[in-house]
Amino acid sequence: MDTHFSVLPLDVIDTVTFQLGSNPNYTTRSPRFLRLPHPRTGIASLFLAHEPETSESDGVRISKILEVQAVAPPNARSWFIGDEVVSDGKLLVMTPVDPLFLLIPILRAIKQHDGGTVNFRPAEDMFEDAARCVTETSRTGVAASPDMIGVEDVMKFAALECTKNAMKRVCDMKEITTEITVFRYSSEKVLQHLRKKVVTLSTPRITEMSRSLIRSLAKDGLMEDKHEDLLDLGRTKLACELLAQYLPQDIQEELLGSYDFTRLDAHLKVLQEEQSILPPDSSSIIKKSKATAAGLSADSKKRKKDGKSSQGVEKLKKANVSGMSKLSTFFTKKTT
Repeated sequence: MDTHFSVLPLDVIDTVTFQLGSNPNYTTRSPRFLRLPHPRTGIASLFLAHEPETSESDGVRISKILEVQAVAPPNARSWFIGDEVVSDGKLLVMTPVDPLFLLIPILRAIKQHDGGTVNFRPAEDMFEDAARCVTETSRTGVAASPDMIGVEDVMKFAALECTKNAMKRVCDMKEITTEITVFRYSSEKVLQHLRKKVVTLSTPRITEMSRSLIRSLAKDGLMEDKHEDLLDLGRTKLACELLAQYLPQDIQEELLGSYDFTRLDAHLKVLQEEQSILPPDSSSIIKKSKATAAGLSADSKKRKKDGKSSQGVEKLKKANVSGMSKLSTFFTKKTT
């Protein structure tokens, strides 16, 4: 079996360690890798389903889905474990992702396949149809991939408690009986919850946790005191761009279009115009002046090398210096 190095959330590590420690052959709810469509590209991507044992305190299993990303070094690398060498130098990073994002391409697959309005249906029926549509798309569609998405993986994802809870955030619901609830995908509810995420991500506390976000705001001149009124808009737009990493193109545009960034866009346009009329960067001027000086120095040396000596220098070369004291003797200490 291949060995890989991974970075996992601590609670997942604790669960796996406990399961293996109590029963080495434990497989009932051990984490399982799933291939699901990436919410932005639709390409088959790897995720880890984690559903721990039932909590003893409240009897509820807190499941989660983790995105698996491989960080590959530019050159060949290896890991050392004691006396063993692991030839695969990649590092697998597994981070939790909101199942809401993964539900969007899966549930939208039904509507795109049917080409019309989807009626209310039980969740199991929706996922069975969606799994077939997603599997077919992964085999023959624009986002076709050699690593195809299987029906079993989609159904396993649908069975997670975190997925069932996320269904309430992306679908309209009707309770037919106490045992039967039907769902229908709602783009309005999706936008509503995405805007809630924008509010959370755009708070100063969250923004200040990321140096790259701070640099981005400073680059746009929004960290200056005179632009405090635009700072909130800048944070909001950055939050939308962060969420866009897990959203299809049309939903990205819909989310951005739900905010009025007119004043921010006008500020950025003025900033861009000001930068375009500024003199060249001082560092480039310094480099240019150094290059010019170096060129002049080289030309000067060349002229000196190629040019003839003056008449005075030529006469001194021919002078008879035999018997004359060297210049250094005038600076030595006299002996008595």
